[in-house]
Amino acid sequence: MTATLGLDVGGANLKAAHADGTARSIPFPLWKRPGDLAAALRQLAVGYAPFDRVAVTMTGELCDCFATFREGVLHILDAVTAALPGVPAFVWRTDGRFVDLATARADPRPCAAANWLALATVAGRFTPQGPALVVDIGSTTTDLVPLLDGVPIPAARTDPDRLKAGELVYTGVRRTPACALLGTGGAAEFFATTHDVYLLLERLPEGAGDTDTADGRPATREHAHGRLARMLCGDAETVTRTATHALAKRLALVQRQAIDRAARRVAGRCGAPAALVLAGAGEFVAREVFADFRGPLVSLAERWGPARSAAACAAAVGELWDNRVSPRGER
Repeated sequence: MTATLGLDVGGANLKAAHADGTARSIPFPLWKRPGDLAAALRQLAVGYAPFDRVAVTMTGELCDCFATFREGVLHILDAVTAALPGVPAFVWRTDGRFVDLATARADPRPCAAANWLALATVAGRFTPQGPALVVDIGSTTTDLVPLLDGVPIPAARTDPDRLKAGELVYTGVRRTPACALLGTGGAAEFFATTHDVYLLLERLPEGAGDTDTADGRPATREHAHGRLARMLCGDAETVTRTATHALAKRLALVQRQAIDRAARRVAGRCGAPAALVLAGAGEFVAREVFADFRGPLVSLAERWGPARSAAACAAAVGELWDNRVSPRGER
């Protein structure tokens, strides 16, 4: 019996999901360590049941360590080949099709930032009739993909056009700088991120060994307080927990409002969704944004489990290869 490993190569996280249902995500700052990508992918692939092919999608080509998207795509494809020598790899594209590595290298641009379409295509199976909306809130971005009768109907397929359409919102639950949400009400400096917001609000767990933070100190509530205090031009001693907690609530509200505005834009164009499919590490934020929604709500965290939902695009691209179904239902 053959098996597929789905890979989602992002700029800040690497995600893998096996056909047997297991999945894992690991932090990896690609923009800092592009030369280590192959080794990181090799490490990520350890511990899974045997697999004989990989299905690949990516967003890491956006990292500014690459001069162009083309350079980034080619670097990622080379890293996959080096990490898993001899394992056939197939790359998902924004036209909703897989290509082999040679074709992907010859025409890399459609391979860039296609993971959202993989997830939306699989999510459509949960909402086979009527209008629906996929809401995938990750560490960095939010994807809002409209569906009709189980088929994605995006207004655009490239990131620049998806931003304009409101289907890509550049906000997430870990990496968004707090100053991007704060506006003129505080320090316009990279002192804290939304990870600190949700640490302080106790919506994300602490990680004493996680130092992928604005100041390199651990991802604990104590240090999150200090980082958010900097946003108020103070520090952990001069700013109270009450003040930073209030700031965290304010920033979370601004983020929810941004996602809500974008979702309303999409609904204004495609019609109000009759169902929602929620995915990603920020599913808890989606539940708050759509707290008044009264239609069916499909949680991938509940259907697939938290680990597989957090690696939803990797799981989706693997499932798509196994089923080989396009967004238009063609085999």
